[in-house]
Amino acid sequence: MSGEAGRARRLLARPHGWIEATPDGGYALRVGADRRSRVLMAVDEAGFRSLVADPGLSARPGGGWVARRAAGPETGAPAAGRPGLVEGVRTVMDRSGRMQSHRANLAPSPIAWLSGRRDAAGRPWIERAERAAAERLAADAEIALAGPSLTMRWDALPRAGGGSAVRAEPGDRALAAARRVEAALAACGGARRMVEAVCIQASALQAAEQGLGLRRRAGKAVLKAGLRALAAHYRIG
Repeated sequence: MSGEAGRARRLLARPHGWIEATPDGGYALRVGADRRSRVLMAVDEAGFRSLVADPGLSARPGGGWVARRAAGPETGAPAAGRPGLVEGVRTVMDRSGRMQSHRANLAPSPIAWLSGRRDAAGRPWIERAERAAAERLAADAEIALAGPSLTMRWDALPRAGGGSAVRAEPGDRALAAARRVEAALAACGGARRMVEAVCIQASALQAAEQGLGLRRRAGKAVLKAGLRALAAHYRIG
C-alpha cells in the first residue's frame, strides 16, 4: 500500500485535490473543482485512514476532504494543524449542566464508517441496534479508561471474578464502567477480541483482521456476531 499511499498523497497535494466517500464503501480521489472531474484513484478504508494520519484531512466545502497541510483560504478549510486529525468543534454538557464547546477529532470511528456502508443488496452493514450497542460500549470504555489508575491497555481493567488489576482503586464511576465493559465483552463470546479491537481500540476492520490472524473479509462476520450479542446484552432492539 506504500506506493499507492504515496501517489494518493501527491494527488491530494495538487491544487484542487480532494477525496470523498463512494456508495460502494470506498473513496474516490479527484483533482478538480467538482464531481465532474475524473476519478484519478480509488482508495479503500485502510488507504483513507492512512491519509487521515498523514497529511491529515480537513472538511471540504461541498463535501469530501482536502489535505490539511494544503488547506487554506482557497478551500475555506482550517489552517494546517497536527496530522492524524479531522479537527472540528464539539459541544458537550459538563458535570455542572453547562454546555461547553471544545475542539475535537471529528474523523469517523470504524463503527460510524461501517454504519454508512451497504452491501450489494443495499442493506446497511451495521444495523442501528448494533451501532447503538457499539457506541454504548465505547462510551463506558472511555469512562473506565479515564480512571486515575487505568491506562490505555484494556487488560489493566478489573476482570470479572477476580481482584483489581490496577495498582490503586480508581474512582467509583470509572470502576463501575470497567465492570460494565467487562460484562459486555464477556457476552460477545468468541467475537470478544474483534469487538474490543474495533469498538474500544478504534481499529479499522482490516487492521483488526490482520491483528487477529483472520483472512480478509472474515472479520466482518465475526464483528457482526459480536455486535448482535452486544445488542442482546444491552437489550437494544
